[in-house]
Amino acid sequence: MLKPREVKTVEDAKRIVEERGLSHIKVGVFDNDGVMRGKYLSRSKFLSALDSGFAFCDVVLGWDVKDQLYDNASYTGWHTGYPDAPVRVLPHTCREIPFENGMLLFICEFDQQAEAVCPRGTLRRVVKRCEEMGFDPFAALEYEFFMFDETPESAREKGFRNLKPFTPDWFGYSMIRNSVHAELYHQILELGEQMDFPIEGLHTETGPGVLEAALAYDQAEDAADKGALFKTFMKVLAQRNGLMATFMAKWSGKYPGQSGHIHVSLRERESGKSAFHDPSQPHNMSQVQRQFLAGQQRLMPEFLCMVAPTLNSYRRLIPGFWAPTDATWGVENRTAALRVIPGSDKSQRQEYRLGAADGNPFLALSVAIGSGLYGVMQGWQPTDPVSGNAYAQKHPPELALPRTLWDAAQRLKASQAARELFGDPFVEHYAASREWEEREYRRHVSDWELDRYFEII
Repeated sequence: MLKPREVKTVEDAKRIVEERGLSHIKVGVFDNDGVMRGKYLSRSKFLSALDSGFAFCDVVLGWDVKDQLYDNASYTGWHTGYPDAPVRVLPHTCREIPFENGMLLFICEFDQQAEAVCPRGTLRRVVKRCEEMGFDPFAALEYEFFMFDETPESAREKGFRNLKPFTPDWFGYSMIRNSVHAELYHQILELGEQMDFPIEGLHTETGPGVLEAALAYDQAEDAADKGALFKTFMKVLAQRNGLMATFMAKWSGKYPGQSGHIHVSLRERESGKSAFHDPSQPHNMSQVQRQFLAGQQRLMPEFLCMVAPTLNSYRRLIPGFWAPTDATWGVENRTAALRVIPGSDKSQRQEYRLGAADGNPFLALSVAIGSGLYGVMQGWQPTDPVSGNAYAQKHPPELALPRTLWDAAQRLKASQAARELFGDPFVEHYAASREWEEREYRRHVSDWELDRYFEII
């Protein structure tokens, strides 16, 4: 019998469905925020969709994480009547969901006009440009996430305050924690193997109940799929165990934020060799890697809202909490926004440390790869590397990152590089969605404001 990860073609997908005798199949797409939206399709509907696609209401590209409708988007809205958008099934993304008795899951992607604003479609366009330039992009994603001994119901009853972490106190790389709770760790590792987002490393991070998972590297599109599935099904697995996982960039002012670091490298399509590795140069950095690094550095302020997509993202970007505040780079320096990691032909790479756990994997990778490619196209060179603590040093003003989501959205809208790489429709639609997010925040009165002003002012 055909295994899920052996499925490559439409005919393979039809065969595995028939072999399993499934009456229904699960399909899903990813929205602007990287949230997986999906449903079950009957076998006959799914088989038809493999040949000619199917329709998915385009509202999933026109609302926020709380299903509230954007009022400022031109792609879709009340003015269009929220029509169905064509969607194609991607046979090679077939996975088995272990706890659904052999149920199969397929990732889908928006087609035709909707493809221009589809996050996964945006990454695919960047990858295509990379291939046209003679490179294959590879990536690996790392995610930190907090686990709580809570349920969706109990967290809401508490108003998301005074939540109980899964484990107490600060205890990074704890052998005690991962041994006491070995059953859960094994479930996480096994799920990664079963659903093909294999985990190279899993450990406690510093903070109560926080874990970090490093996913195996892969070709960029597949790496993004794996990151998006990991985030989705890590939450599912937690809730199936009576727990909750959050990938918020910063859920508490008491603890460091949660990163979503991105490791990136290029390989030459013809030779298969690393395009980054040149042992004759300092730190083994080839000219291509230097130009790629320069693109990432120079465009980081313009592309920030695609990597830091929520209001909460900017709570993380403060000095001294393991998150960069300027577009700096250094060699093996974790205080910089970009960390060059010297190595062999196989391991030479750089880490886009600006990334946060709340980022959409497809868009975060679009930025990490696309900005680098733009630097190669322009022949740019990076600034001098940072030595020592980047937080304690002054940097050129052009390296300063926007401090709010609104400002970051304005930088994206004004970016000619973004429009060249991602297309006008995507830039306009995505920037509008971030402006909406900021305006939604401004409409609400926070607990901090009530505590500060209610009685005294």
